[in-house]
Amino acid sequence: MGRRMFVAVVPPGDVREELAEFLDLRDGLRWTPSDRMHLTLAFLADVPERTLEPLEERLGAAVAALEPFACSLAGAGAFPHPDRPAVLWLGVGEGGAGLEHAAQRVRAAANAVGATPDGQRFHPHLTLARPARDRSAVRWLRMLDTYRSRTWTVDEVELIDSQLLGRGRRPLHQTTALLHLGR
Repeated sequence: MGRRMFVAVVPPGDVREELAEFLDLRDGLRWTPSDRMHLTLAFLADVPERTLEPLEERLGAAVAALEPFACSLAGAGAFPHPDRPAVLWLGVGEGGAGLEHAAQRVRAAANAVGATPDGQRFHPHLTLARPARDRSAVRWLRMLDTYRSRTWTVDEVELIDSQLLGRGRRPLHQTTALLHLGR
């Protein structure tokens, strides 16, 4: 079995810290820690070791062809549905088209080297919590929908190794490559 990885846009530290402070005031859910907040462009569940170097090269070339773009966080939602949520998320206010284009290029690059991305339709979001599925998330979504981040420039994406450390434990994320847009 290969490595579990993903390619993501990681918001700047101050954006993540401000969001974490906003969430810390809300008890009742275990929120995503600021050091793991990201917008996934492609999830790669099984990356063969032999493809790591070509994957980094292809991803680097794919994102180098993109121009940096503005992005912000705004709006909230739940997968699969607010009445039976598996995931609460924060959406994108500005930058959705840029993220969509980046996701297309990143997924094509990963496919080209045999690191097949999951088949999920791309929906730009930042996962905030995984609540109990037997409760409606409507009240949480109303609160989360009030949040707006500052706008920042997306000029890099990260290839991140994600190790599952055991049942019920959160994954360990480690950036293996920092890839720059427009270079």
